[in-house]
Amino acid sequence: MASAQTSHELENKPLAGIRVIDFGQIYQGPYATFLMAKAGAEVIKVEPVTGEPSRQRRMVNKGATVPFEMLNANKKSVTLNLKSEAGRALLKRMISDADVLLENFAPGVMDRLGVGWPVLHEVNPALIYASATGYGLDGPDRDNLAMDLTIQASSGMMACTGFPENPPVKAGPAVVDFMGGIHLYAAVVTALLERTRTGKGRLVEIAMQETVYPTLASSLGLQYELGDTETLRTGNRHSGLSLAPYNVYRASDGYVAIICVVEGHWQNLLTVMGREDLKGNPCYESHAARAARMDEVDSMVQDWAAQLTRAEIFEATKALKVPSAAVREVCEVVKDPHMHNRGMLEWVEHPRLGQVVMPNSPIRIHGADKVPYVAIGDLGAQNEEIYGDWLGISPDDLAAYRREGVI
Repeated sequence: MASAQTSHELENKPLAGIRVIDFGQIYQGPYATFLMAKAGAEVIKVEPVTGEPSRQRRMVNKGATVPFEMLNANKKSVTLNLKSEAGRALLKRMISDADVLLENFAPGVMDRLGVGWPVLHEVNPALIYASATGYGLDGPDRDNLAMDLTIQASSGMMACTGFPENPPVKAGPAVVDFMGGIHLYAAVVTALLERTRTGKGRLVEIAMQETVYPTLASSLGLQYELGDTETLRTGNRHSGLSLAPYNVYRASDGYVAIICVVEGHWQNLLTVMGREDLKGNPCYESHAARAARMDEVDSMVQDWAAQLTRAEIFEATKALKVPSAAVREVCEVVKDPHMHNRGMLEWVEHPRLGQVVMPNSPIRIHGADKVPYVAIGDLGAQNEEIYGDWLGISPDDLAAYRREGVI
């Protein structure tokens, strides 16, 4: 284990003392290492001398760089040219005293550069090597190009998103990238736990397509019932068409989502809507009965909702424990008092963005010290610290590396 932190930190942050070499790019890899950094790990973000793709988006506009700043907080920035022999040698020196290397390049990239798992495992047998790809490190689709959008298409996710009379659409958020990042974090932490018993490292990997397959659970149930010929796009209704009401309804000032998961929810919703006359009616007494009259049930709820504001609907349903929520705009969510109160969101004075809201990790380790937000530095800001102070490279040699394009 790398010993980069003090004993005090080791006692109060679950991943303190873990050193991560982070080759993550865009969203998936950087989110996994962001979670590690927020758990106390020392994360060294390694970028090519031109910067990783999401850092370069600042050329578009200031807002385009928000995701990069968000996902790379609390990391140290170094540059390294792995296409040079000297760059590969520097990486091997870092790996000899690191715990984790993480990358989400296409399959085979690190191997072709001469720093793949077999090579680095020999340098440090205790190393956890984490790889994220679109379709996996093996299999017939291994070399297919993969991005969040293309995996949404290939995984079935896009086919069951949208309304049946319209073309398939992607999910608004980058769901695949972040599902991949979460699973990659889990793989690393699982391997680190195993290493406490064996002392040995592992190659761990995730395939983006595989991480999102379980999210199709309800759609898979519907597919089983309908066969292969019917569209599975159900709009805002339940993906398995087995729950009603389950939809988004228009209020007088926007939209609200309402769902009845258990029979008690439906009975209480009837009370909220002033439709006690329907209690005991066999046409609505079960999920199956309501699902068979889905249009009718939705129309009933819609007629009621249209007369009220989002807040009025929420308060009325909350009082009787019926699950509902206003459909909020992103600008509302950013200012959410609840998440700010819990510390998930916080206003920070960012060196490049000014006043901006940044997230913390959603993984809450009770009793652990909070890792305060620290913006990532400019490209290569910690080159001297990592290569000079840690690896002991002289200023003259660092200057030569710069001239030669190694860093």
